[in-house]
Amino acid sequence: METLTSPQQQSSGPITRGCQWFKALPNKFCDKTMEIVRKTKKLGQDDPRRIVHSVKVGLALTLVSLFYYFKPLYDGFGDSAMWAVLTVVVVLEFSVGATLGKGFNRMLATFVAGGLGVGAHCLATLAGRKGEPILIATFVFIIAVIMTFMRFFPKMKARYDYGLLIFILTFCLVSVSGYRDDQVLKMAHERFSTILVGSCASLIVCICVCPVWIGEDLHNSVATNMEKLGNFFQAFGDEYFEVSEEHDQSSENNKSYLQGYRSVLTSKSSEETMANFARWEPGHGPFGYRHPWKMYLKIGNLTRDCAYKVEALNNYLNCKIQTPVEIRGKIQGQCKRVSLECSRALKEMASTFRKMVRTRSAIVHIDSSKEAAEELKTLLRTNLWEEADLLEIIPAASVASLLLEIIECIEKISEAVNELAKAAAFRNGNATVLPEQPDSIHQGEVQNDSNTAMPVPHVAIIVAE
Repeated sequence: METLTSPQQQSSGPITRGCQWFKALPNKFCDKTMEIVRKTKKLGQDDPRRIVHSVKVGLALTLVSLFYYFKPLYDGFGDSAMWAVLTVVVVLEFSVGATLGKGFNRMLATFVAGGLGVGAHCLATLAGRKGEPILIATFVFIIAVIMTFMRFFPKMKARYDYGLLIFILTFCLVSVSGYRDDQVLKMAHERFSTILVGSCASLIVCICVCPVWIGEDLHNSVATNMEKLGNFFQAFGDEYFEVSEEHDQSSENNKSYLQGYRSVLTSKSSEETMANFARWEPGHGPFGYRHPWKMYLKIGNLTRDCAYKVEALNNYLNCKIQTPVEIRGKIQGQCKRVSLECSRALKEMASTFRKMVRTRSAIVHIDSSKEAAEELKTLLRTNLWEEADLLEIIPAASVASLLLEIIECIEKISEAVNELAKAAAFRNGNATVLPEQPDSIHQGEVQNDSNTAMPVPHVAIIVAE
């Protein structure tokens, strides 16, 4: 039943709502402030190096600002000292490799472009006052066209794109400014000197104060991607074949493992960026000079190829048309064994790769998965599903086929890891064969029915550092 409101109450409605909005404004402001504080805290906790980098930028800017505060330094550079401050803002990056790359590009481009700008100014003055602007404009046009076109070359784009931009900027600034300013050589000298000071200050702070090595991040990222795929295979067998109450209880724990591979699919651009910056870094820790960073991209590509097959495999977990449980049970033993051995191989590779240890321990699990794959192939060639509906067979057969293809992918990853281990001179590890401990996420043993052969005993390779 609707309540009747008087005209006075209706007219006071907007005023009342306005008062309520103003009363709630302090609470909204406090809630928004607390939300920002929580996000800021989480951002710092996720990677404390971000806080350190912010302090490093402030320190570097404070150092180069001394050129403005102290008169002897200011007299030496004048207003051009501001270029040192701008250089720190632009050059100082999160990692050492990115800072070195930008600093080198900026210094080299400024030096070469400044020299060419002075030369172009000198040649233009020979043409007289009327011909000088024509020649300068011609030089600017030619340099801008050539440098801009060079930016389209993939290798130049990857490593020297910033330097080419600074080259165009510096050449235009020196050559064009020289038309109105006769002291073009002094201007070029001051600009290069201040940029040199700013770049050096950025490099010193970045390297000496809690350095962040992008090569180490790339190394850990590749190892983590292999671990994520291993986690998926560790949980896949239980998720696809088990339908018991124990499976329902552990399903929530398996979901994080089953979804972790998605980040591997989108890691291509970040890995390429890290590899480009890592090539600028000097030798540090276990990563020597001329470390084979390009080979990390090969491992990353093979890992993503495997992740794409994992994506297809994951689609069958929620497929509308599912193979009946009794039919899936006929290939359950072999499929779960393949999945589990693939998980162990990937995790073993990730562990030894992260520790930079050169072993062949993952081959044991790969060979074991091949044995299970041969049993699965033999089983698929029999009249296993002769009485089943074709549409019901397809999902289980596709899962078995994908598992067989994934073994080949993992074997290629293992070969690429061994190639990198040789090229990077990973230290040799002493392998000891011990009885294998059961996986924490694996629920129960793999059940073998009357149609399956007994699996060979599993072993684990534990590397002693």
